[in-house]
Amino acid sequence: MPREEYQVPTASASAGAVASRGATHDVGRHETRSVMTYLCGDCGGHVSLGKDAVVACPHCAGRVLYKERTKRLVQFEAR
Repeated sequence: MPREEYQVPTASASAGAVASRGATHDVGRHETRSVMTYLCGDCGGHVSLGKDAVVACPHCAGRVLYKERTKRLVQFEAR
């Protein structure tokens, strides 16, 4: 398709396209997933941080936080 024929999709058009494909995407889901839980490297406490939060443990003020491992099964195909 030539560049002159391309039209940038609008927000309402993209929402309609997603709905027409049968996707079950929830728009409000991103707001609940913005909070992550980390493990403090100094005291071992659980720390919940938002998107724009200061990276520091509220218990000991440690600044080394580790992301917790996922609980779901992750399997890779070996070739």
